Amino acid sequence: MWTYHPELLATPVPRYTSYPTAAEFHDQVSGSDMVSALGAVADGTPLSLYLHIPFCRKICWYCGCNTGAANRTDRVTAYLDSLEQEVAMVAKSLGGRGRVERIAFGGGSPNAIAPAAFDRLLGVVKTAFGCEDAVISVEVDPRNFDADWAAALRRNRVTRVSLGVQTFDSGIQAAIGRVQPHAMIVDAMAMLRSAGVTSVNFDLMYGLPGQTAAMLRDTLDRAIALAPDRLAVFGYAHVPKMIPRQRRIDASRLPGSSERFDQAALAHDVLTAAGYVAIGFDHFARGDDSIARAAADGSLKRNFQGFTEDAADVLIGMGATAISAFPDRLLQNAKNTRDYHAAIAEGRFPVERGLLRSADDRQRGDAIEAILGHGRADLGDLPDLPSVREGMRPFEARDLVRWNGESIELPRSALPYARSIASVLDRYRLPAEERFSRAI
Repeated sequence: MWTYHPELLATPVPRYTSYPTAAEFHDQVSGSDMVSALGAVADGTPLSLYLHIPFCRKICWYCGCNTGAANRTDRVTAYLDSLEQEVAMVAKSLGGRGRVERIAFGGGSPNAIAPAAFDRLLGVVKTAFGCEDAVISVEVDPRNFDADWAAALRRNRVTRVSLGVQTFDSGIQAAIGRVQPHAMIVDAMAMLRSAGVTSVNFDLMYGLPGQTAAMLRDTLDRAIALAPDRLAVFGYAHVPKMIPRQRRIDASRLPGSSERFDQAALAHDVLTAAGYVAIGFDHFARGDDSIARAAADGSLKRNFQGFTEDAADVLIGMGATAISAFPDRLLQNAKNTRDYHAAIAEGRFPVERGLLRSADDRQRGDAIEAILGHGRADLGDLPDLPSVREGMRPFEARDLVRWNGESIELPRSALPYARSIASVLDRYRLPAEERFSRAI
C-alpha cells in the first residue's frame, strides 16, 4: 500500500506532540507565567495532570527520557518531597477551580519508586485536587514490576498502563541495554489484568540495531498473542550527539532508511490485519477502545503523550522537565533536579523554558494536529497559504496530498509521510535541521 519516496523523508522532522515544538522553547518565561496561567483557569475547566518520575532501576541505552538511576533512597525521597510540594503549590493557585479528570505518571519509570511511595504521592494528589474519580494511567517497566506493584495499582484503581516492551528478540534487547525475557512480559500482563487494569498499551520499536523484518514480525506476533488494547510502534531515533548514552549502541548495525520504511509498513499491515485500528501513523488500538472511537468520531487529540481521546485543553505537568500546556502557552520545568529542588524550596514554580503561543501558533497547531490525527485540515485561514501550497507540491505530485479548495486530505497511502507533510506548515523549521528524528 505504501510507496517509498526517500527524497520526501530525507529531512528529520518533529513528532509534533506540541506546536510550537519543544525545540522552539526559550528561557524568556518563568514561574510567573505559570501563576498567571493557573489564575486564568475557569471554574469547571477539565484538567489533566502529568507527574514526572525521573528514575529507572536500569538505564536503557536508546532512551532519550530525562531519567537517572534510582540507586539512592535519599535522592528519590527528596525528589518526591519536592514533587508533593509542587502539587500543593498548583492546587493552591487553582483555588478549587478546574476539574481534574485524568492523572498520568510517566518518566523514567514510575515503578522505580516503592509501591508505598506511589500510594502516598497519589493520595496527596487526590486530596489536593479533590479528584477521587480521575482516570489514572501509569508507565511501567516490566523489569521492576512485581506482585507488590500490581497490588498498588489495584488499590489505587489504576485502569491504564503503558508497558515498555520494545522488542521480544533477546539479541536486540542485549544490543540496546534492555534485557527482559518473553516470560517476564507474559507475567506482567497477567498481573496487570488481575489488578483490574482494563487498558494496556505496548510500546514497540523498529529500526533497532540488527533488527530484520523477520525479527520484527516475530515481536508483533508475540505482542498480538498477549492482546494489548493499544500499541505504539516507534522508529528508533539514533542521535548520540544529543543523547550520549546512545553511543553504546553499534550504529553500523542500524537498518537503513529503506529497511526502516519496510519495517514501519510491516507493523501497520500485521497489526491492522490482526484487527487493530491505525490511529494516525504509529498508534494502533482495538476497535472498541476509546482512542479508536475518538479517531472515528473526529475527537482525537494529540499531546505530549501522543494521540489521545483526552479532550482537556489544559495539561499541567509537575516534576523535573515536565511540560504544562495551556491554550496560550507551553511551560517546561527545570530539567536539572538541583534547579528544580531550589525553585520549590523558594516557593517558586520551577518553570525554566517555554513560550507564549500566538494566534498563528494556535491556528497552525490545530491544522498540524488535524493532519496527523485525521488526515485532513482546512488551511484557508493561513496567511501564507500560497507558499504552503508550493511546499505541498512534491507530495501532491505523488498523490500523497489532495486539495479540495483550501483544504487538504491525505489518502491512506500518505500515512508514513504525515509528519513531513505537517512540517510544511511549521514556520519555525529550518531546512537543514538535525535535532529531530527521521519521519520513518
